[in-house]
Amino acid sequence: MAGIDEVYEMVVKGKTKAVELAVQEALAEGCAPAEILNAGMIRAMDEVGAQFKTGEIFVPEMLMSARAMKKGVEVLRPQLVTGKVGSAGRAVIGTVAGDLHDIGKNLVAMMLESAGFEVIDLGVDVSREKFVKAVEKNPDISLVCCSALLTTTLQSLRDTVASLNRASFRKNIKIMVGGAPVTQALADEIGADAYTKDAAECARRARELVGFLQTLRKY
Repeated sequence: MAGIDEVYEMVVKGKTKAVELAVQEALAEGCAPAEILNAGMIRAMDEVGAQFKTGEIFVPEMLMSARAMKKGVEVLRPQLVTGKVGSAGRAVIGTVAGDLHDIGKNLVAMMLESAGFEVIDLGVDVSREKFVKAVEKNPDISLVCCSALLTTTLQSLRDTVASLNRASFRKNIKIMVGGAPVTQALADEIGADAYTKDAAECARRARELVGFLQTLRKY
């Protein structure tokens, strides 16, 4: 476990260059790729998320850890491609129509990637039609994340979620919403599956939702 512990420490500390070497050394020691990913990197990001929630660290530190995690995953990518390590699934993310804010959305995308998701980032000012078409073009998508950072674009969020709820693929996806003016009450009202107040919580909740969805698909 020494190699995995080193990977964990480098991700928590946001050491991008050091995590590459740590992952390579862990592989050389015979550590299973899945164990490096789960016990090393994902566990580290869970800790980073917990520290962020308690105010021990802030957005810059969390971004550094997310970048370190992303670099570590790149080293593991050959194992991911050969199927030796499972992916959490594919996700679509975007800021709704009329809203040009992207900092929060970008952070969530990085955290989702850190949690093992392959993320399709649609960018900002994304129409409800574009969200729907993205899922139609990629039927293996299991998660759609919609961000609204302005009170004036909450109607766009409502419209986007309504369109997704009417789509034929609705039973195959989970919808997450977030942003400064968004609340749990609003998420419930418009028919989203989940609301989270920050990027760290989003990544954790996303894994739970998609895991449950994959379980349902077996039956």
